[in-house]
Amino acid sequence: MENSSKFYMVKKKALPEILLKVAEANALLNRGKARTIKEAIDAVGISRSSYYKYKDDIFPIHEKIQGKTITFVMEMEDRPGLLSSILKVVADCKANILSIHQSIPVNHIALITLSVMILPITDDVAELFDRIENADGINNLKIVSEE
Repeated sequence: MENSSKFYMVKKKALPEILLKVAEANALLNRGKARTIKEAIDAVGISRSSYYKYKDDIFPIHEKIQGKTITFVMEMEDRPGLLSSILKVVADCKANILSIHQSIPVNHIALITLSVMILPITDDVAELFDRIENADGINNLKIVSEE
């Protein structure tokens, strides 16, 4: 088997349930809600072997991405104030906006490329993307790079 350190960003809904439960067990341990691995795996309902198989391979994005630049593209409706509200979400989450590029809207849809620096003080990055993706007027959000 290849020992690779290649990373992928995957939306939560695409992950198998076992990986989500391993991440949940890790969170219980990290937050002190479970004192032992046995308590954590019993709480989430997985086997010890499943936990040990994946425990070092699944983690929330915010744990490994601080200090990185993330570039993403949004397809958004051409509405006054919509881009401003998205930039406010980024600011509220304490990420640093590095660059913004907006295409000329076609059929009332604009493409926005946004690069943000994830700082140590930045809130949960997954929540940042979730808030943007679920904002009214955002049709699509795709992360295109992480450096």
